[in-house]
Amino acid sequence: MASDSGALPSAGNAARNTTLERCLDVLRDAKNDSEQFAALLLVTKAVRAGEVDCKTRRRIFDAVGFTFPNRLLASREPPAGCPEHVFRALGLTLLTCFCTDPELASHSQILNKIPTFNDILASPCNLDDTFTSSMIDDVYQCLGAVLATARGPRELVSRGTVSALCQVYLNNSYGHDHALQLLQGLLATAEARCWQRATPDLMAVLCKLSDTFHRAEDMTKFQMCAVLPYFMPPPPLLTQHPQGSKCLHNLYRGLASILSSRLSQLQRDPALKLAACLSQAYGAEWIPAGNTGSKFLALLVNLACVEVRLCLEEPDPATVDGKEEVMTACYILIEMGILECMREEKPLLKEKQKVQLVGTMGEAFGAVIYYLRQVGWEKLGEPFVFASVRILGAWMAEETSSLKQEICDLLPFLVHYAKTLFREGDKAMCSPQQTAVPGVPGSPKDSALPTDALRRDGCFASLMDTLMKSLPFLLPQQGHLVLAANVATLGLMMARILASFPVLQETPSAPAFFEAAICFLSQAHAAQEDPISKSLAMAVVPDYEAAWADIRELWFLGMQAFANCIALFPWLPHMVLQSSWPQDLLELLGKVAPDSVDFELIAVFQGILLELARASQQGKEVIMSQQGKEWANLYGMAALEQCLCEL
Repeated sequence: MASDSGALPSAGNAARNTTLERCLDVLRDAKNDSEQFAALLLVTKAVRAGEVDCKTRRRIFDAVGFTFPNRLLASREPPAGCPEHVFRALGLTLLTCFCTDPELASHSQILNKIPTFNDILASPCNLDDTFTSSMIDDVYQCLGAVLATARGPRELVSRGTVSALCQVYLNNSYGHDHALQLLQGLLATAEARCWQRATPDLMAVLCKLSDTFHRAEDMTKFQMCAVLPYFMPPPPLLTQHPQGSKCLHNLYRGLASILSSRLSQLQRDPALKLAACLSQAYGAEWIPAGNTGSKFLALLVNLACVEVRLCLEEPDPATVDGKEEVMTACYILIEMGILECMREEKPLLKEKQKVQLVGTMGEAFGAVIYYLRQVGWEKLGEPFVFASVRILGAWMAEETSSLKQEICDLLPFLVHYAKTLFREGDKAMCSPQQTAVPGVPGSPKDSALPTDALRRDGCFASLMDTLMKSLPFLLPQQGHLVLAANVATLGLMMARILASFPVLQETPSAPAFFEAAICFLSQAHAAQEDPISKSLAMAVVPDYEAAWADIRELWFLGMQAFANCIALFPWLPHMVLQSSWPQDLLELLGKVAPDSVDFELIAVFQGILLELARASQQGKEVIMSQQGKEWANLYGMAALEQCLCEL
């Protein structure tokens, strides 16, 4: 019997493999849509049954490609007697199959389907509508696979998936739990972009979550403690939004309900983390004034102190391992307690509460000191040690009479730790790949420079001169690309403001600087063959690729700043044309597949070409001669297209 039972599955597998091989042969040799469709139905059945491994899935893709699934998704007329969306469902199943391969999940053909995925999520779906629900399940699998790729989060945000997922959750549509999970993933990897693109939708989700959190009386309340931190907007948005105060009050009431109850550690830790998340962003503003609020604040700090003592008073510092997150949350709450004890105007705490809390916090800091004395030298680089030293410093700055002897005994460690940090900092500053010029922004929102100060203070003209002389020297040197990017971007941003100053108008350094800036900006991208589609795609050049994570934002800021400079320097348009940058750029846009060019890239490319066309008739003519109008239309560069159409 044993041998029979072992033989049957083997025979079944062999039969299925034979069927699959026959289907793949038909797919490869299909002469018309009917043959291909019939083979795909059998393949799809195998895929849904989970009967193929990754290698076989890749073979299915090699046999099918993207063309036929694309046609299936676009089709609106099913065969007679078939469900309305049978073609779309089949196309989605194939794409879901392809997305199991990370390389395919980040392919432009998949990324281009994101708007279609968003539309399907919005499809009405009854509980008994298994056909539509299956399509939506496939979409969630595709979106999850895209999210897991390096390029995925940015593409999902820019193509409207955040709003689509928010609407699914808000409408309690089919798959709303999946939508919430994907939103958490997007916010974890691209928080600023998400809030920038979909503030109203995300605020609506936060309002619903906070209301549910406040009202829940079951395990949902504890589960939401882990979900809500993902949806905390960057401050001060929550305090400025019309619905913000209601959200904060609901969060306060929910936490007050939890933390005033008898809890297990598994229930208490997420609540403390949520409270710390709120405190880090908004201080004590989220806690209402009055007797109830002061009692809650005192309770919160007391709980944090108890947790710190329970964890850090253990003889073995290894007991902290795995608890760093909740301990750091407790540190945040204790720091809020320190600040509130020091507050004199409109204090939340009464004097008696302050005295009690100072004593409790003193005991907690005794535990922190004990922990730091046990820490081995090998752990000095760990973030939790830094957090412990930092919170102790905050305490020492305000409470000078407490734990004097213990702190004196710890001073040798603190001095050694500080020296170690400074040494590590010096090494980082000397590393070409990590060096940054002070004041250079790391993101567009930080890009504003104090204009009046730049114009008034002569030291900025001197700095501008140094930057202009440094860039031509730095750029050719290998290993200094990050530093060169910082110098180029800061110089271009300052040049916009100091354009009329002699340092930029009357020195030979200025043309040399702009030539080097053109070199840095123009050489970042090139056409590269896509290994799957074999077509040419826009890609970062190998020389820039290793440092791209560090210089990407700088490069985009530099492009924007350079575009703004074109009209400010009469000789600059001619230099740009002489460099062949616009000609090469238009040639590159003509070579690559349009869907391989990000929206952000298109925007900065348009900025350069548009400002050149506006500032120089010759520049406009050169762009026109390079099919500029056609490429502007193809890539959606509306402003450039309009400029080129003007006489």
